[in-house]
Amino acid sequence: MSQWSIDSWRNKPILQQPTYPNQAELESVEKQLATNPPLVFAAETRDLRAQLANVSQGKGFLLQGGDCAESFAEFNAPKIRDTFKVMLQMAIVMTYSGRCPVTKVARMAGQYAKPRSGDMETIDGVSLPSYRGDIINSFEFTEAARVPDPKRMLHAYNNSAATLNLLRAFAQGGLADLKEVNRWNMGFLEGNPLAARYENLCNQIQNALEFMDVIGINKTTHSTLHETSLFTSHEALLLNYEQALTRIDTLTGKPYNCSAHMLWIGERTRQLDHAHVEFFSGIHNPIGVKIGPSMDGDELIRLIDALNPHNDHGRLTLITRMGADTLADKLPALLRRVKAEGRNVVWSSDPMHGNTFKASSGFKTRNFDAILSEIQQFFTAHEQEGTHAGGVHLEMTGQHVTECTGGAYQISDDDLAQAYQTQCDPRLNADQVLEMAFLIADHIKPK
Repeated sequence: MSQWSIDSWRNKPILQQPTYPNQAELESVEKQLATNPPLVFAAETRDLRAQLANVSQGKGFLLQGGDCAESFAEFNAPKIRDTFKVMLQMAIVMTYSGRCPVTKVARMAGQYAKPRSGDMETIDGVSLPSYRGDIINSFEFTEAARVPDPKRMLHAYNNSAATLNLLRAFAQGGLADLKEVNRWNMGFLEGNPLAARYENLCNQIQNALEFMDVIGINKTTHSTLHETSLFTSHEALLLNYEQALTRIDTLTGKPYNCSAHMLWIGERTRQLDHAHVEFFSGIHNPIGVKIGPSMDGDELIRLIDALNPHNDHGRLTLITRMGADTLADKLPALLRRVKAEGRNVVWSSDPMHGNTFKASSGFKTRNFDAILSEIQQFFTAHEQEGTHAGGVHLEMTGQHVTECTGGAYQISDDDLAQAYQTQCDPRLNADQVLEMAFLIADHIKPK
């Protein structure tokens, strides 16, 4: 680790990578990306790291969410707007209930690569290379579509730049006005089967906003009432792309990955002696790592020390993904060990990946109650161990898809076919994820 360089990861074993047939074309694309403007700036990532430092000390909460995988085909302004809106709706509920700042980090503007369980996919006896996300190959099940194409990195970069431009305009241009956000929440209640359960909280927020307006605290006097900050993140899986967008900050002289504000390592690529941990150990962004049920205390401490050797607050987020049937047995021991060793981390819950199953209808899905159960167990474990449940990490969309079962509208297996649109894993839809926000709010209220 002491010999880190921007390309030292290339000397390490690496998993979940495509095999490009044309190396000269790959190198040409990498060189072009390396000369392109950064997508985010080092100062922005430092702002996020400072906010996450507060979260790690129990003075904030992390809301991280967005698409399982962004796609080129569904790249459009309404989709970006809808996800932005639903994250703001969730954040206002959590902020009011928790009486603490909520840091918003979207899985957007770069979430184009996905790990796969196998290198090959077989359908009706035909085997082809697995779809690894639009930054690598195409979802269509044809031989030509599944060939890794390095030029897709340029497409992903351009889409990410446009997405970031729109998100910044939304965040600063009035779409984040708190009165509007709460009005959206009131609209969410209309027709909701459980409206009475959440109406009181919406009314409390509305009364607070009206009171502030009466005493002269409004968007004219306080910009925070109609502006917000939203950071971006993705799984930094394709290291050719990530290296090409890493820059040396002119103020600090330190390397920052400028493809997103926050990056994370997935469960399948967190091996201590492999390329992803090597690359992450040298960049100065706030970073995350997914923690599954196979993790033990010794390995976790070694991983923390490799990624956060100075034990800085806000540097490292541990994102647990264990499943509703497993977390209560596995997580407490890890919490105790990290606490006993004095390691400073943000603990966040990914309740999605451990609760995936194939429905009788044939669709891969997740059940709302299982997702909620894992979140509740996450909060309970932290309360019992005297540690801070710092956040949630959700695969979600602002659109009205039917990919996860359950929720107030009781989506069934038979309903999944109505609007099953994901190219990878099932996402909570706009109504389900807002319902989840109201339920999470009950857990983050000050005791």
